[in-house]
Amino acid sequence: MTEQTTKNSELLSVMKQALKVNKKPFPWVKAFSAGLAASLPILIGLLAGHLDYGLIAAMGGFTYLYVFDVPYAQKAKKLLFVILGLTLVTALGTLVAPYPLAIAIVMGLIGAAAIFMFGALRIAGPSAIFFVLVFAMTTGMPVQPEDALLRAGLVFSSGMLSFVIAMLGWFFKPHGPETNVVKRLYEELASLLESVGTETFNEAKHRVMSALRDADHSLAAGYIPWRKTDYFKRLYLLNSQAHKIFLYIVENFSDDHREQQPELAKSVHHIAKTLDQKNPMVQDYKNLRQSSDKIDEKIELLLERIYDADAIMNEPASRINQDIPVNKQSILQVLGGAFDKNSIVFITALRFGFVTIIAAIIAYEFGFARSYWVPLSSVAVMSGFSIVATYHRGIQRAFGTFVGILIASFILSIHPSGYLIALFVLILTFITELFIVKNYGLAALFFTPNALLMAESTSQGGFSFSYFASARIIDVMIGSLIGLMGVWMMGRKSASSRLPHLITKTIRSQSQLLLALFSNQGKGFDATESRELRKMRTNLNNLNILYNTAAGEVPVDRKALDYYWSVLYSMNSLSYLLENGATDNRPELSDEVLAQLLYVCESMANAASRKRIPTFQEVPPIEKFPSIQKEIIALQKSLRNEASV
Repeated sequence: MTEQTTKNSELLSVMKQALKVNKKPFPWVKAFSAGLAASLPILIGLLAGHLDYGLIAAMGGFTYLYVFDVPYAQKAKKLLFVILGLTLVTALGTLVAPYPLAIAIVMGLIGAAAIFMFGALRIAGPSAIFFVLVFAMTTGMPVQPEDALLRAGLVFSSGMLSFVIAMLGWFFKPHGPETNVVKRLYEELASLLESVGTETFNEAKHRVMSALRDADHSLAAGYIPWRKTDYFKRLYLLNSQAHKIFLYIVENFSDDHREQQPELAKSVHHIAKTLDQKNPMVQDYKNLRQSSDKIDEKIELLLERIYDADAIMNEPASRINQDIPVNKQSILQVLGGAFDKNSIVFITALRFGFVTIIAAIIAYEFGFARSYWVPLSSVAVMSGFSIVATYHRGIQRAFGTFVGILIASFILSIHPSGYLIALFVLILTFITELFIVKNYGLAALFFTPNALLMAESTSQGGFSFSYFASARIIDVMIGSLIGLMGVWMMGRKSASSRLPHLITKTIRSQSQLLLALFSNQGKGFDATESRELRKMRTNLNNLNILYNTAAGEVPVDRKALDYYWSVLYSMNSLSYLLENGATDNRPELSDEVLAQLLYVCESMANAASRKRIPTFQEVPPIEKFPSIQKEIIALQKSLRNEASV
């Protein structure tokens, strides 16, 4: 009875979460731009006397749906990749349209490839869904393989139009996204200072590490070797100084339980507030020192670091004219790291592709009207990043589709044509993008009629209410059920069962980097470019993705996840400290100290692999790097708790 009650409460909780409306602000500018990108190709086609070409080209407008607040250099590369991808799937859809089995296989391959690429490269956006949608819509058009290049060219041209619209902001604020992440970083640093001596210090510390990673990633992505502006250099130096401030706080104030001066946090808040000002004012640190009698040597040194950060935005250009040592992994290295049998990204991509193929084969074998809507519904449902998110998508898609069909039936009942189609596409895309940040189900209310309008206009289908009310609902329900069943059968515990193995693998890669950093590696050794550092980054990235996926499994062991969280927290902290150690002058440790450190790490790795309690080993001090020693001890303690679950 109790077990049944628990299941009912979990089901009710999933339903509530699926229907929850987020409090994020409406993205008015992005929504209007998305509507413009989708409707302009139709309008241009009308003016040229070829509405059919305009409707095909409108599919390239989906490119704008992959626009997010990332550096423009990264945005340009990402959108070009999307444009080329949509162009390719348009050509493939036209060529394989006569062959149902080929459609099913190619659709699965497209979905798997997109899921893998977006997951491995950690690209925000709708991932595979619009690649599969464009491919599916192309197969539903009149079968004319000879038009493959024409259709692909139309999609490419409208995709480039979306590219131009998306990049317009560069002319007004070329480093806006990078400024935002550095600004958030200093706000989090100020919050960390406010939390010193409180129970929230570790939580604030974790948020700062996350903000530092985001800032590193954003600045590396926004770096253009042939265009190094003074402002970008200042942002880079501010980020470097933030690392120094954070490490100083962690090393000197982690165990400090005294009340801190609010002026310190206010000084850091001031840096964040003045980042986007043209002529920022330097704070009067002299008065701050004189106004308090509580400033000791530690706080004095912290103030100096904060002052150095504040002064960066006011330094003359000659003082900041230096090379920027940007260190980032190549795309091949990232993809290679994710191409592993224990990588959840790789496993998810295989599952996604397989279920999509099965859904497509079922749809075409049973002869459903507009068969491609069945696998499309499976793809939409499976686009959730976890099992729980998949259930949410299923519920949201069912709700949104039922109401969306009513809207579509009304629109199509008036037989829209010409400029009216362009107007409807503009309005529906605009509203979809407004509500996608609030709830996927609300967005589906308007995405469904939009997709139907474009698909039926390009395929020259009929517009009767009974056709849409029956065929579309049946297609969506069957596709959603196939997607849910596929994820349930193949992915219920695939993430959590792999956590111990990947924790073991990551600890060993950390120990290898530890050895490389503090031993004699000979002349010319660059730790920031070392194989050990790249391997640790790859393993840690895979581990974090795996944990987030495991947190969304059904059923989920909350107690175990809480303990794993403490382990991941320590491992992320240790990795951050090791990465920073790769850029500093390091001592060469004795063989005895290195042997003991490696023994400690291997003991932890073996214990994690066997799910046993590790024996507590003495961690020798590391000269100039006391925080690394503290974090290894903290990891030991976390693993001892984790193994007892």
